[in-house]
Amino acid sequence: MDLETTAAAVLATLPPQPTVNDLSDRTFGRITALMYETVGLSMNASKKSLLASRLAPRIQRLGLRGYDDYLALLLDEHEAAEFQMAVDLLTTNETYFFREPHHFELLEKELVGRRSRAPLSLWSAAASFGDEAYSTAMLLAELQKSGQIGSDWRILATDISHRVLLSAKQGIYPVDRLRHVSPERLKRHCLRGEGAAEGQVMVKDELRERVQFGQLNLCKPIGGIGPFDIVFLRNVLIYFDAETKRAVIDRVAATIKPGGILFMGTAEGRAHAESGLVPLIPGAFRKPMR
Repeated sequence: MDLETTAAAVLATLPPQPTVNDLSDRTFGRITALMYETVGLSMNASKKSLLASRLAPRIQRLGLRGYDDYLALLLDEHEAAEFQMAVDLLTTNETYFFREPHHFELLEKELVGRRSRAPLSLWSAAASFGDEAYSTAMLLAELQKSGQIGSDWRILATDISHRVLLSAKQGIYPVDRLRHVSPERLKRHCLRGEGAAEGQVMVKDELRERVQFGQLNLCKPIGGIGPFDIVFLRNVLIYFDAETKRAVIDRVAATIKPGGILFMGTAEGRAHAESGLVPLIPGAFRKPMR
């Protein structure tokens, strides 16, 4: 039996893939309420088709009868891994190295302008697959080598998704994800794959060792980390409603040193006035000195 025939035979044993018509408003409401209460993910009624299409292949693969069965699985405290899988399916982790380059230009200007070799602490608060954290590490390693900052710097990278963190720790990426990295910088910090790994690159050990990864839910109280000179909180606030967004910004801002900078996604709006953060450029805010 060839591979195509085997695949067809396997598919024939699976239940039909559910559609949005199989997702009741009640079940949709319970799933979205669970996501909001647990991880702050806000999905209104207009997202029903999106939720249904994202979860349908997983429901079929598990051999479940439909969305009600999947909800029961998500509510089972012993199925934490499946809940995490659902979070991954319902959020978008697409990213790439040196996204929003004007932020990295400001970061470089800020660090060079310090004219100090004092320790530096940075936080990538929604790290996803690590592109942002490793981009920052590349920049800091180069500033260190040129003597513009000291050698005592560290980057903490956190995300709610255990799956993406495992991938981030490996530091292996399709080369297209580094399309904004110059050939010189790519050669300096990465190894190109050969043979079966052609088309991929791996971040070198000396850079990966500078980044500490950990799981963290931004919608819960933050403790035991910081204070930070620089925090990236980009491309995650889009998943939250206004109230949750304000609370997350306040929690994150509390971890920033006076005079430090918070970077947010340019398309995610402004930090609310009550946070006290002062706009610098689109998506960048300074925490005032006391």
